[in-house]
Amino acid sequence: MALHIVAHRPDPAVISLPWGTPLDEWTDDFVVPLPRGLSRHVVRIVRLRGETYAVKETVEEIAFREYRLLRDLQRIGLPAVMPQGVVTGRTDAAGEELPAALVTQHLSFSMPYRSLFAHGLRADNLPSLVDALVVLLVRLHLADFYWGDVSLSNVLFRRNAGGFAAYLVDAETGELRTQLSRGMREHDVTVATENVFAELLDLQASGAVDTDLRPHDVVAMLQERYAALWDQLTGAEEFSLEEIWRIERRIERLNELGFDVEELDIITDFDGDTVRIQPQVVELGHHCRELRGLTGLDVEDAQARRMLNDIAAYTAFHDLGREDRSLVANRWLAEVYEPLMAMVPADRRGKLQPAELFHQVLEHRWYLSEQAGREVDLFETARDFIDTQLPERPDEVITADDP
Repeated sequence: MALHIVAHRPDPAVISLPWGTPLDEWTDDFVVPLPRGLSRHVVRIVRLRGETYAVKETVEEIAFREYRLLRDLQRIGLPAVMPQGVVTGRTDAAGEELPAALVTQHLSFSMPYRSLFAHGLRADNLPSLVDALVVLLVRLHLADFYWGDVSLSNVLFRRNAGGFAAYLVDAETGELRTQLSRGMREHDVTVATENVFAELLDLQASGAVDTDLRPHDVVAMLQERYAALWDQLTGAEEFSLEEIWRIERRIERLNELGFDVEELDIITDFDGDTVRIQPQVVELGHHCRELRGLTGLDVEDAQARRMLNDIAAYTAFHDLGREDRSLVANRWLAEVYEPLMAMVPADRRGKLQPAELFHQVLEHRWYLSEQAGREVDLFETARDFIDTQLPERPDEVITADDP
C-alpha cells in the first residue's frame, strides 16, 4: 500500500519521518523531549526543520474526522491546536499495516497540566486552571460545539498574565452542531466534573499537589463558574426605559471579561415601557484585538489587557493624551517593549512567552518598588528579573538552537 498524506499546510519534511515504524519505536533522531499529556493513543512530539509537530496514531476514519473538525475550529477562530495532516497507507518492514497518524502543529509555550505541576504549580493555582477550562468550554458551547470528553488532559495551557489560557488538543469526540441543546451543554459540564475530579485524585496520589486538596470543592467551583459565565454572556436582562444606560453597562461588563458583543437582541414591550436585552453573539478577544490593532502584537487577552494598561500609563507619564493613540502605542513599542525584550539573552528566550515575560517584569517591579520604598525603573527591574528569576524557570518552548 502506498503512503498517502493529506495536508492542510504541506511540509515536505513530514515525508522524511519513519512512517514504516510504529510510533512507540521512534527514536531520539526524530522525537524531542517536550512534555505531553495523557492520551489513549500513542503520541510523539517531533521537530522538523524548525517546526514542531505532535503525531498521534489512531484509526483512519477517526483521524480524518478529527483533522476536519480541527480545521473547522480554526476557521471560526476557536482555541485549538492547528491540524497539519493525516498520514495513511503505513506498513512496516514485514508489510503489516500500521495505524493512520494525525499530525498537528505543536502550540508553542504550551504545557499539559501535569507538566505545570511538575514545574512548581501549586494547589492554590487550580482556580486559574479551572477558569481557563471554563472559558474554553463556554467559548466552544457558544459556537455550538459539543466536546464530549472535557478534561484537563485534553487541554494545553499557556500562561496568560499570571493566569492561563486553555486550548483544545483532542477533538476526537467533538461535534459541531447547528444548535447545541441545553442538555448537551449540561452533559459536557458533568463529564468535565467527573474527569477533573479523577485527575485531581491522581495528582494527589502522585504527590504533585497537597494531600489536603479538596477535589469536591474544585469541581463545585467549575460548575459554579461555568454557570456564572454562561449567564453573564447569554442571560436576558429587563429594565425600564429610564434605565436605558444599562445596555451600555452590560456591554462594558462583557468587555471587562474580555468579550466583545457582536450582536445584541433588544425588545420593547407593547407599551414601550420595558426593554429586554440579550446578547446573541459574543466573542472573546476584546483586549487582544485592540492591542493587535495598535501594535501588531498577537498575545493572549489578559496579557493584552495588561499591556494596554501600561500603554495608558506611558501615555499619561509623557503627557501624550492628545496624540493619536496608534502613534503613541508604536512609540511605546519602540521605546519600552522591544528594548526590554532585547535584554533577554538568547539562551533564556525559551523560558517564557514574550508577553508573559513583560507581565512578570511588571509584577516584579511592584515587588522591588515596595521593597525600595520608591518606584523602581522598568529596565532596572527587567535586568534584575532576567538575572535572578528567569534562570530558575524551566524552558517552556523549544528554542531555535534545539535539534
